[in-house]
Amino acid sequence: MKTLLRPRTAVAALFLALASSSAMAATSEAQQEANRKAVLAFYDKGLNQKDADAALAYVGNRYVQHNPGAADGPDGFRKFIGFLREKFPNSHSEIKRSFVDGDYVILHVHAVREPGTRGNAIIDIFKLEDGKIVEHWDVVQPIPENPANNNTMF
Repeated sequence: MKTLLRPRTAVAALFLALASSSAMAATSEAQQEANRKAVLAFYDKGLNQKDADAALAYVGNRYVQHNPGAADGPDGFRKFIGFLREKFPNSHSEIKRSFVDGDYVILHVHAVREPGTRGNAIIDIFKLEDGKIVEHWDVVQPIPENPANNNTMF
């Protein structure tokens, strides 16, 4: 009789482990989607609406900036948004794609500082902790007037 219970017990344990794993994956997917929404809101409030304080509501207790032209922390972000508001009040960034991988959110962006210009293709990478943005990297590439191919950058 004991030999019959062990396979059943093993099957039950396997079933519970799979169910638990599935619940954890759902939580992870929900957190990833929450991370995406936080970054999209941060980007719109900051870069498009130029409201640094509204954007900073999505930032954690630290904000590490890996762009060598921007300072760390909330004050560095406020300074950058102030620069945009003063020099490029009509700038706009259109998010073409977003990707999420755990605590990282990646954006593929078409940023135009002055209407009527080609602008830049940007890849922004954000790291989140506990649903708040704590680090940022970016790569910026000007959109050329005469590309070597007919493909777009988006």
